[in-house]
Amino acid sequence: MSDWIDARRSAVLLHLTSLPGPGASGWLGHAARLFIRRMSEAGFSVWQFLPIGPTHEHGSPYESLSSFAGNPQYIDLFELARMGLLDESTIRPGMGHEEHHRCIIRAAATFFSKKASHPELFQSYETFLENHRDWLDDFALFTAIRACQRHKPWWQWPATLRKRDQKDLRRFARDHEEDLRLVCFEQFVFEHQWQKLKHYAAEQRVLLFGDLPIYVAHDSADVWANPELFTLKDDGQCEHVAGVPPDYFSKTGQRWGNPLYRWDRLERQDFDWWIRRIAHQMARMDLLRIDHFRGLAAYWAIPAERQDGVEGTWHKAPGDRLLAALQKRLGRLPLIAEDLGLITKDVIALRKKYGLPGMKILQFAFDGNPENPYLPEHHEPDAVAYTGTHDNDTTLGWFRKLDEDTRQRVLKHLHCKDEEMPWPLIEAALSSPALLSVIPMQDLLELGSEARFNTPGTLHGNWTWRLGNIPEASAACWLRAAELNRRHGRQLS
Repeated sequence: MSDWIDARRSAVLLHLTSLPGPGASGWLGHAARLFIRRMSEAGFSVWQFLPIGPTHEHGSPYESLSSFAGNPQYIDLFELARMGLLDESTIRPGMGHEEHHRCIIRAAATFFSKKASHPELFQSYETFLENHRDWLDDFALFTAIRACQRHKPWWQWPATLRKRDQKDLRRFARDHEEDLRLVCFEQFVFEHQWQKLKHYAAEQRVLLFGDLPIYVAHDSADVWANPELFTLKDDGQCEHVAGVPPDYFSKTGQRWGNPLYRWDRLERQDFDWWIRRIAHQMARMDLLRIDHFRGLAAYWAIPAERQDGVEGTWHKAPGDRLLAALQKRLGRLPLIAEDLGLITKDVIALRKKYGLPGMKILQFAFDGNPENPYLPEHHEPDAVAYTGTHDNDTTLGWFRKLDEDTRQRVLKHLHCKDEEMPWPLIEAALSSPALLSVIPMQDLLELGSEARFNTPGTLHGNWTWRLGNIPEASAACWLRAAELNRRHGRQLS
């Protein structure tokens, strides 16, 4: 078996926000454990989700306020009630993010006012603070200042706070001690609940498969606390930003707007920040996808004043030396390379040198080219096969929008009829030689475009799809998936 995975496995792709529950987002509680159990019973042994950090106001998990922090919106309030920190009657169906946050504030007040009643828990909190000091202090300051500045980005803050004048930061911390303590409490509770969920998943023999964006958000604690590691001007604005050049899918390319790395400075520090970032996520996950892996070989730098991806330049990145440093510090690298888009020989060579699997998306397979690498017969074991990702339409939505020629190619290749979709594509993924195959939950539920999770290049209507009642709504799909997992050797013995 390969270094990155121990058996032929299958996964369900479902982001945490999509779990059912009383809040505006899924929680790390009963619904998450029930989902793991249902997956396991159906022969799935990997749960894939998107990045789990705190998001900006638009909700994209790929634009996080921190590479290290967890999203407090996932905190299970029922667990806080069981700990004696919250009155369960305050938890009600349909509560929004603000009401959820107010409940956490009440729980924090109880925790700190009655810490003598919870000595072991408070000791765990103190240990957590000590172990995470390298990022938590800056994140707490960033979060509290940003709230005081009405959520303006950090480069629009007063100069002394923007430039991290230590005297002013100490004064702010002294004046806002309670706000900082609340942020630390949220992160402690998140980590406590996450590790409990990970332990439960391990008991069910389910691996957790996370996602790491290669770039961080400009308005993040990472950039504010480490401006020297990014291509910034003196005023905090970006000199160049990340994106991709024009291609078949976009005549103007894409401008993502993330600051680029000062790789020279990162390398002089032996990539310490990058290694800590990945090590932190690997303490939470069993597998980790590196989004836009090609950016570790070479990246497209766009002048910040440009509004599209046309006028950029390619620059080499020290991905080989970074991965070597990661391997030296962390040992085994259970990483998956997101190698979609413009992939050149140097990207392939880098991925293969470190034994990292790439991704095979079946929705991309049917262009009529018999050598198309996404066709199932061209998959290799060191790969992850998908019907589609979070950026694709659901399989049923995709199939319904195909032109007639492509639709007929799909039906002929999969030996199926229209009305059987999406199951023939699901079976193609599960029967693939790839050691891991991933099926979005929307495909298992046979849902159309109304359940699409994200449409790249759009700002509205994304990241909002929610799963209904787990046992009843999906009983038939779990049974059918269990049979396919058995048939294609994906069910663990």
